[in-house]
Amino acid sequence: MGQLIKVGMADLKICKSPDVLTTIGLGSCIGIAIYDPTTKISGLAHIMLPDSTQIRNNTNIAKFADTGIQKLYDDMIKAGANRSKMVAKIAGGAKMFELSNSNSQSINIGDKNAMASRQKLKELGIPLVAEDTGLNFGRTVELYSETGAYLIKAVGKQEKYI
Repeated sequence: MGQLIKVGMADLKICKSPDVLTTIGLGSCIGIAIYDPTTKISGLAHIMLPDSTQIRNNTNIAKFADTGIQKLYDDMIKAGANRSKMVAKIAGGAKMFELSNSNSQSINIGDKNAMASRQKLKELGIPLVAEDTGLNFGRTVELYSETGAYLIKAVGKQEKYI
C-alpha cells in the first residue's frame, strides 16, 4: 500500500497507484470516488451540500456536489485520466437527525446530496457503478487507487467493499 492521503470535509484530492484516499465522518455528506482503471488515477471528494447556486459567497467549490464533482473530474483529466474509462462510486448521504421546516416537512439533506451527486455524474457521463448511501449512520471510506476498491467502514457494522 502506498501513502494514505486524507481528504477533509468540503475537500477533494486525487492520487495515483499505489496511494489510498480516505475521508472520515460522512454523515449526510457524500464521498464521491472517481476511478480510472487504465491509468489508476483516483479522486475523492467530500461534499457537504447539493447545490452551490443556492448559497452566496460559496468560495469553497469542494463543498458542493455540482462544483466539487466537476473540479474532481477536471483535476483527474489534467493528471492524465481517461475520460471514457472513468467510473464512480458514492457513499454517505445518511439521515443523521430529523429536521423540519416551517411546513413541517422533513428535510433530508443526505438524500439531496446523493441525488445531486448522481445527477452531476450523469451530466459528466461517468457511470455510477456502486453506492452505499442513506440509512442513519456515519461512514468512513477508503479508495484504493491500485484496484478501485472502495472500502466502507461504519461503527458497529461489517466493513465492506463496493
